[in-house]
Amino acid sequence: MNDFKSYSAQKSNPDANNGANSGAGTPDAAQLNNTVEMAKIITKAMNGKSASQILQTIISEAEKGKREGTLTNADLDNFYAAVSPVLDGAKRRKLKEVIARLKNI
Repeated sequence: MNDFKSYSAQKSNPDANNGANSGAGTPDAAQLNNTVEMAKIITKAMNGKSASQILQTIISEAEKGKREGTLTNADLDNFYAAVSPVLDGAKRRKLKEVIARLKNI
């Protein structure tokens, strides 16, 4: 699985979104494309893994990114927004709890 650090590097590279971010808080086409690409990478990495393996991978990578200073709370919010629509209610609540815990690191 690609880690959060590489995803964050894509987001922070101004050439990756061609400077198209309006700064108004709404995602532009480049940001949406990055999110779609991230979802594809995550889907491929999760194929064949159990829910507990997936959750453990997400938590360990996020903890590492937070400790290294390469993962922000905004990145966590973006991840939640991208992943939560495909989860059922219980899994969505669990992910929300994990995101809240990670924000406190």
